Amino acid sequence: MLNSETAYDVLVVGGGNAGLCAAITAREAGARVLLVEHAPQSMRGGNSRHTRNLRAMHATPTAVLTEAYAEQEYWDDLQRVTGGQTDEGLARTAIQASAQVAPWMEARGVRFQPSLKGTLNLSRTNAFFLGGGKALVNAYYRTAERLGVQVLYDTQVTALTLRNGAVHEAVMISQGFPAVVRARAVVASAGGFQANIGWLKQYWGEAAENFRIRGTPYAQGGVLKSLLEQGVASVGDPTQCHAVAIDARAPKFDGGIVTRLDCVPFSIVVDRDGQRFYDEGEDAWPKRYAIWGRLVAQRPGQIAYSIIDAKSERLFMPSVFPAIRAGSIGELATRLGLDAAVLEQTVRRFNAAVRPGHFDSQQLDGCATEGLHPSKSHWARAIDTPPFLAYPLCPGITFTYLGVKVNARAQVVLEDGRPVANLFASGEIMAGNILGKGYLAGFGMTIGTVFGRIAGTEAAAHARG
Repeated sequence: MLNSETAYDVLVVGGGNAGLCAAITAREAGARVLLVEHAPQSMRGGNSRHTRNLRAMHATPTAVLTEAYAEQEYWDDLQRVTGGQTDEGLARTAIQASAQVAPWMEARGVRFQPSLKGTLNLSRTNAFFLGGGKALVNAYYRTAERLGVQVLYDTQVTALTLRNGAVHEAVMISQGFPAVVRARAVVASAGGFQANIGWLKQYWGEAAENFRIRGTPYAQGGVLKSLLEQGVASVGDPTQCHAVAIDARAPKFDGGIVTRLDCVPFSIVVDRDGQRFYDEGEDAWPKRYAIWGRLVAQRPGQIAYSIIDAKSERLFMPSVFPAIRAGSIGELATRLGLDAAVLEQTVRRFNAAVRPGHFDSQQLDGCATEGLHPSKSHWARAIDTPPFLAYPLCPGITFTYLGVKVNARAQVVLEDGRPVANLFASGEIMAGNILGKGYLAGFGMTIGTVFGRIAGTEAAAHARG
């Protein structure tokens, strides 16, 4: 139970990976820590409970990573997906620190498994959590509670009140009752506003009604909004978000990783008019999968269809929902509610443009189209072997990129350039400093882990000072 009279050294707002890393780090530094989580205990952990892996730099093979993944390659990959929209100093901090996070995580109960092979092909770059994100979250909560971190569930922070360049108090509703908490330092790790459909509609219009929210329904953006309204500097494009193509049969909220579809590179993707609209084989899937949610969001009705044939059925991790099957393209079109003649023509044109090459599902290959717009740059094979299969696609929003600006200490910065003396941030609420757009698989967890530890260290130091 919350006692508003208790003097806390560090208040951590948000109970996902970033907040937990901050709380554990601050507590290990000797701070008295309160962590508040909007969700009930059964849904604790924010989006982190749906994650699978973390992207890590390494110079030599490790127990769970193959070959090497050097800083420059990591940086080049980030530059490519963000188009240069990143703070290089903060980005390199995350990249460099990622080389040391695995031992720290293991010492606090997280376990890793050999990386999966297949569509993502991440054995060289990403360390996978044994049991997935939920096991990671549970391990961190056990560690935090063993260390003496006080945890409050069903507690929504509605405002962090700033006064004279510092957080004066946190206004919240805890288990249905209003409360105010004061702490010497605060770490904001409350995520973005992706579950706030009304806020999304300010930028996307009515199309946002057709979005699915892959993670927690509790990411309403209340803390972010409170800070921005009080003169905290914003960072990131409010129209940008981590949006992947997921199965359109997924639930509105909290469908998680299993609703994502990884078949796109081996398919053609058509909109509801039966027309292709983008290069399905543009680049390796870990570097491009996060563009497809936005692409589908821009199509009529925010719906598209990934179409493959029997040759490609076992090349990717299947969805939790079964494929829609048919013996012919025309029959498949009918089952999808598409114009059969149009879809048949689209497939014929694609098949005619495919040029022979060596097909390799594990890397960029020589199979491409010629004279077709849009082209398909890799993995282009004729769709000619029944049965024919389709998956309906819709935008699945993971997190938004609008956030608060931070400095190298993870300290939140005001619009006039001054840091807020006792306010730090980690995770999705500050990821826009590094991810201006685009995404690298596993990099969100890297940012949350690295800056969670930085924020926890700095908050504890401020509280002691």
